[in-house]
Amino acid sequence: MLHFSRWKTLLIWLVAFAAIVIAAPNLLTEAQRSSLPDWLGHDRLTLGLDLQGGSHIVLKVERSDVVKDRLEELVANVRNALRGASIRYTGLTGNDQTVTVRITDPAQIKAAVDLLKPLTTAGGHSGSEVALQQGEEGQLSLQISDAGITADVASARSRSLDIVGRRIAGFGYENFLVRPDGADRIVLRVLGSVDAERLKNILNQPAKLSFHLIDESMSGQEALNGRWPATSQVLYSLDDPPIPYLVDRTAFVTGSNMVDIEPIVDPQTQETSIAYRLDAEGTQRLAQATEQNIGKHLAIVFDDQVMSSPVIDAAISGGEGRISANFSEDGVRDLAIMLRAGALPATLTSVEERSVSPRFGADSIFNGLIAGLVAVVLVAALMIALYRILGIIAVVSLFLNLILIVAVLSLVGATLTLPGIAGIVLIVGMAVDSNVLIYERIREEEKTTHFFAEAVGRGFSRAFSTIVDANVTIFIAAIILFFLGSESIRGFAVTLAVGILTTVFTAFTLTRSIVAVWLSARHPRHLPKSVLTHLFEHANIRFMGIRRYVFTASAVISLIAMAAFATVGLHLGIDFSGGSLIEVTAKQGNADIADLHSRLNDLNLGDVSVERTGGPSNARIRIASQGGGENAEQSAATLVRGELQEDYDFRRVDVVGPAISGELTMMATLGVLAALAAILIYIWIRFEWQFAVGAIVATLHDVIIMLGLFVLTGIEFNLTSIAAVLTIVGYSLNDTVVVYDRMRENLKRYKKMPLPILIDASINQTLSRTILTAATTLIALLALFLFGGEVIRSFTFAMLFGVALGTFSSIYIAAPVLIVFRLRPEAPDGEESNKTDAGVKSGTVV
Repeated sequence: MLHFSRWKTLLIWLVAFAAIVIAAPNLLTEAQRSSLPDWLGHDRLTLGLDLQGGSHIVLKVERSDVVKDRLEELVANVRNALRGASIRYTGLTGNDQTVTVRITDPAQIKAAVDLLKPLTTAGGHSGSEVALQQGEEGQLSLQISDAGITADVASARSRSLDIVGRRIAGFGYENFLVRPDGADRIVLRVLGSVDAERLKNILNQPAKLSFHLIDESMSGQEALNGRWPATSQVLYSLDDPPIPYLVDRTAFVTGSNMVDIEPIVDPQTQETSIAYRLDAEGTQRLAQATEQNIGKHLAIVFDDQVMSSPVIDAAISGGEGRISANFSEDGVRDLAIMLRAGALPATLTSVEERSVSPRFGADSIFNGLIAGLVAVVLVAALMIALYRILGIIAVVSLFLNLILIVAVLSLVGATLTLPGIAGIVLIVGMAVDSNVLIYERIREEEKTTHFFAEAVGRGFSRAFSTIVDANVTIFIAAIILFFLGSESIRGFAVTLAVGILTTVFTAFTLTRSIVAVWLSARHPRHLPKSVLTHLFEHANIRFMGIRRYVFTASAVISLIAMAAFATVGLHLGIDFSGGSLIEVTAKQGNADIADLHSRLNDLNLGDVSVERTGGPSNARIRIASQGGGENAEQSAATLVRGELQEDYDFRRVDVVGPAISGELTMMATLGVLAALAAILIYIWIRFEWQFAVGAIVATLHDVIIMLGLFVLTGIEFNLTSIAAVLTIVGYSLNDTVVVYDRMRENLKRYKKMPLPILIDASINQTLSRTILTAATTLIALLALFLFGGEVIRSFTFAMLFGVALGTFSSIYIAAPVLIVFRLRPEAPDGEESNKTDAGVKSGTVV
């Protein structure tokens, strides 16, 4: 019997009411939310980068900068130590991670070794290690270990976090996030309208400012042609062409001494400069240095380039001054921002960029909402048409399920992305699967009991394990997807996982309680006659009768797909191959594809493709990997921006360097393997080993055919494609598990029935569920394909094909394998076989 106590019913509806209250603020404006009482809470979904616009940038600490600074510091320490002890030496040089020096007096070698030994300790560089070795003829070398450099890189990354945050805040952005990633990376996300190119420019520069003296013992050109003093270095100016200067290595004032920095733009001449004020220590040093060197040249150095070289006319004692900066108005403001925030310990190189315009994000939201609304209406109409009153109950449960999903996502502070919206739409199609399983089980149980209420109770209880087993496979795929990388895929994974949990919850609480109320109020004695699923009730299709032909045809198609994959290969997106993907919109008129192609070819960026997308005014530009490292990819995107910015708005810019693309490829491969292994282990535990083998074969079949689809159609294969493949694997196994669960039940009930007949019976008994679930899922995906927008169209196309493929493989691949591996030997008693066969045909096997 289906019975709910009053307190349990009350608790279920309290949860539903709480979900409505928590989800409701998502429909309110910011002003309306602020007026709500504090106890109500203001939790709401956070829109992802692809929905509200902004930039996601991954910065990498340049290891070469850390090595250079560490090496220069070690060379200086060796020089100072030896000079301080009056030890004569020659050939002090630093190369790679090694400093070498030769002690000219053999009698001083031991003293030099003892003097340099303290430099082998950390010396303020946490984890740094230096090895001191003694060679022949007084040769000494100090080798900085890789572990020491790695520790210095991690330290530089940690120190850079605050500086990056201050620079972004100085730029005027408020809605941003800066977080560490690994030992040498920083992830930055800025939401809203963002000038990504300018933002990267202020983040990629160390902005180390220092005051030096020009070494006037020789000119810069003479130094290049000969040999300059070890205490000086050759630096170039910012001019075009650059001018070499011989600059003293010692800096007497640095950017850390500046306490007040303001950009100055002369309104008449438009000349730009930086006004500065020094702290007490900097003021004293500048006054002393300029007083002692009147008539000489001062070198103001910015990131190892001479910004200005004024003549020292008099001592600068006031601690204030101006630095001429041959920059644009924006450039001098950016320089001031960098100097205020402080110098970075090393250069930060952009290795990945994902930028989206707010207008493009708004379009994505609109498309997603339209797709979701269409999906809900179509699925609801189908359920009501088939199940009438029970369909209405399923639709009510679906609406409450969607509210519950939004409430849970709001509570945990999840980020809703465009693929996340696609996940919700997918859940719309899949959520009714639990109701279909329950209702079809009730229909079957009604034939074996005299009381309809008892049939309803049995239907819910016996469908429980099937629903759990079926949803676990998709849940595992969602968990694996969460760790695959990008924010958008994580949004899809979180939405899918939450949707699965809420679907199971609503099926056995909300739906069950509403059905219990219906039973109590109307006292029905049987299913309503208006229920139309009896159309599949007497199905007796001999699926296994043609299994050999279908299995052979599938094997041939799989071999062709593998051959195509090996020879033609996938059309890899920039996620896996590196490069740039840029979508633009013409500011006036339509996008001229031929003109775009011609202009971009003139930039000499290698393989460039241009195609129209999402309307006549839009175009998509694909630039192949430049093959010159991380900076080459960023430079290519910068050139395109500079070439097209006057005529086009940039809707979306994705730039992926070789380091990120290699990692994404590895993570995607491991993710697919991990998902398959986890799902198949679960099936192995829950069923006999033959079932696990059948699931393995069916899964490999689906993956191979899906890859063949990508090869055949030329659809770009990227991270969303991996999400589609894994989701389809979970969906296919979901379908397979439902059939397997019925087979397992029938194996216990009909111990002598021949396996092919038992398999046919099991498939026919679950055929209504298979067809209805596939139909609702396909309806939801079709709405997403038609109305969801261009960005996820390839994803939904693959999902549409995959749902049909998964339904096919659960019948014609997973099932025949059980016969091949002899899940049950053929019954020797032909008479028994005939009896059981007849029993199945007459409908007694239910």
